[in-house]
Amino acid sequence: MILKAKERGNAPQLAQYLLSMRDNDHVELHAVRGFASDELLGAFHEADAIARGTRCQNYLFSLSLNPPENAHVSTEAFEQAIQKVEARLGLDNQPCAIVFHEKDGRRHAHAVWSRIQSAEMRAINLPHYKAKLKDVSRELFLEHGWDMPRGMQDRSFRDPLSFTRAEWQQSKRAGLDPRELKTVLHQCWEKSDNTASFDLALRERGFWLAKGDRRGFVAVDYRGEVYSLSRFCGVKAKDMKARLGEPDPLRSVSDAKIEIAATMNQKLESFIRDAERQAKHRLALLAFRKAELNDQQRKARQELRAAHAKRWQKESELRASRLPKGFSGIWHRITGQYGKIRAQNEQETLQAYQRDRDEKDALIFEQLVKRQALAQDIRAQRSLASSELLRLREDAANYDRLRQSKPAQERKRESHQASRKTRKGRLRTGYSVLNR
Repeated sequence: MILKAKERGNAPQLAQYLLSMRDNDHVELHAVRGFASDELLGAFHEADAIARGTRCQNYLFSLSLNPPENAHVSTEAFEQAIQKVEARLGLDNQPCAIVFHEKDGRRHAHAVWSRIQSAEMRAINLPHYKAKLKDVSRELFLEHGWDMPRGMQDRSFRDPLSFTRAEWQQSKRAGLDPRELKTVLHQCWEKSDNTASFDLALRERGFWLAKGDRRGFVAVDYRGEVYSLSRFCGVKAKDMKARLGEPDPLRSVSDAKIEIAATMNQKLESFIRDAERQAKHRLALLAFRKAELNDQQRKARQELRAAHAKRWQKESELRASRLPKGFSGIWHRITGQYGKIRAQNEQETLQAYQRDRDEKDALIFEQLVKRQALAQDIRAQRSLASSELLRLREDAANYDRLRQSKPAQERKRESHQASRKTRKGRLRTGYSVLNR
């Protein structure tokens, strides 16, 4: 069920649109709750009047619910979908109106909520509502077993060769929903009429068509996981053979895994080169920031030293001017005033020295904080680049092991041959002992 919504105002105009018969075969006002009026126009006039007591312009939240074209959706299913949206967006207990439209044999619904909480006279915030509605929509498609639109499916169900590095990491983090996997594989089956078209449809979704160990058709994804197509597509094995023929000409699962490994290793090598190039670029930017910061801090220290020297010179001249000279100086020495002035100057000199030292320390501490923050950014960037490259190299190593691993049947055959050789060797040894 496709869910489209927007925040809007002009409630009376929206009421007229929802009740209009011009573009619809049937219009049904299904429910009006939380309003004083039981009629849509009166209820929306009420919402408009309440909103005028706030600063909110888009005081309505309008949602359209559109099921797939040929789906017959009950009223109860629509109501349950609306309740899910309410719970996900926090619109529980808000005034709401529901209207059904029917046009060209299709039925869809409109639900409109007032965003204004009348008790507090404030609008409910709806952050990221589009992403939340997309999640609800995917849940509804899976719950009802409808074919899901390509744009709504998990990004991991696509050709892995067209992944970006970010999408590759996202697809690895995402867990596969079995219901969605069945939907994807069933869609590939429905749109195909022979082996070639089926293989192409699967390849577009990141799967390789192969022959299973029991002569059945299987799909192998780019992770190396194997899925029975008759089970996941919901098709009987004889019907699958009737359309696709015998699976003997197809590659085996082990050959498919070897092909996948070779293909994916090339893609991962490009990811590794891209990650190394971007890490080098980011570290170069941080190195430039570090050099620039060091230059700025050296300049700040030089300016502080120059300011200190200038102030020290000025204060020294002031202190020197206090000491009397000539006959006045002799008299001040006799009376003891000279010693007092000299002691005062020495005390001020010490205080000035401590003040300059404290100002220098304060500047150094401030600069250390900035350099520590930058050093932390550099360490974090190096750690991020290292961990990302490690994960990519682990992926590449896993594909190398997948490419070099032998099928179970071949390993069993080799083990059996080795045991036979061992038994023959023991028999020859026994015969030679007896002949002696």
